[in-house]
Amino acid sequence: MDTGAAAYSCSMQTALKAKLSSFMFLQYFIWGSWYASMGTYLANTLKFGGEQIGAAYGAFAIGAMISPFFVGLIADRYFASEKLLGILGILGGVVLCWLPSLTTFGSFYPALILYCALFVPTLALGNSLSLTHLADARTDFPRVKTLSAVGWIAGGVTLSLLKGEQSPLQFYLAGSVSMAFGIFSLFLPHTPPTKTGANVSMAEILGLDALALLKKPAFAIFVVCMFLICIPLYFYFVMLGIYLTELKWESMAAKMTLAQVSDVIFLFLLPVFLKKFGYKKTIFIGILAWALRYLALSGSVGGAGAQVALIFAAILLHGVCYDFLFIAGQLYVDDEAGERIRGAAQGFIAFILWGVGAFVGTLLAGKVMAANKLATAQGTIAHDWQAIWLTPALGACAVLVVFLIFFREPKSRT
Repeated sequence: MDTGAAAYSCSMQTALKAKLSSFMFLQYFIWGSWYASMGTYLANTLKFGGEQIGAAYGAFAIGAMISPFFVGLIADRYFASEKLLGILGILGGVVLCWLPSLTTFGSFYPALILYCALFVPTLALGNSLSLTHLADARTDFPRVKTLSAVGWIAGGVTLSLLKGEQSPLQFYLAGSVSMAFGIFSLFLPHTPPTKTGANVSMAEILGLDALALLKKPAFAIFVVCMFLICIPLYFYFVMLGIYLTELKWESMAAKMTLAQVSDVIFLFLLPVFLKKFGYKKTIFIGILAWALRYLALSGSVGGAGAQVALIFAAILLHGVCYDFLFIAGQLYVDDEAGERIRGAAQGFIAFILWGVGAFVGTLLAGKVMAANKLATAQGTIAHDWQAIWLTPALGACAVLVVFLIFFREPKSRT
């Protein structure tokens, strides 16, 4: 390649990375402007009960379980990725703007499931499109993906500036940005369907080809532990906004985005830890961080002097909790699977984590919150937060013990 062609190619890649970074920013701005604050809106504005709030958060898990069918049966066979992303973004925006008019659980919940079924496939499609067109995906994709955390932060901060944590404004904000996201997606690089005319089996769609990996005891233990840790994990997402609202925190959504600041920092540290400590110790640290996060939250109950510091510590642990557990876990799956069943293995673990695990976790979180509801002297609703936070803390500790005893470092790492 001559110098001029090389310079042109470099320029094109630079423009592509800027476009994909903007795409990631918009995608996570949508998510960050409603997901963390929805529980507060449902509890305080619509007066939904704990079990209903847990079920509402489980709508995202249902979307994650639907997504493999959607991507495998439709996206991979009939539509260019950028066109499908555009359609999903615009339709998703319409549904989000419709949600504020639905004030009963019976109407709100199915509409929320519909929205999640439209949004969740954009995550896989966006990643796949990016990996297809980046010349050096291993290096460039993590950098592009960093803008997703920035987008989430921007969504939460914008919502707080608009004082919309307990109002329908969060859905109008997310909906308008979703429509812009859909229009923007239409201008992404053309990415035709990869399996036009191919017969795709249900086993392939769900990643069931990867079940052979369960014959390895260490991998089976890993899958069990990942599923089990998802159960206490979702207590944080379902309840933290409600907890902070009961504490009367101002700009709650903006303060919660410190979690994504932590996420960016530990994404850069993760390769260092994996190289020095391997998978077992790194994932162990990730599970331990979840236990410490919930212990910090349980210790913050009661208005002690260290309350604010403990809550911020729990929020700032997010980078360790997420990156050292899930990103490290996905890399472990990638190493164990090998090239032949890599896609199937990632599809399988995503179905377990974001689908089944999330669904069980959100439902249990809602039930625990409902069981620990208190009536105050003023007739308002409060909760026994120490009992609530200790429940996932104990669950995370139990998973930690199982993982420590039974998981074995892959031979390639020793």
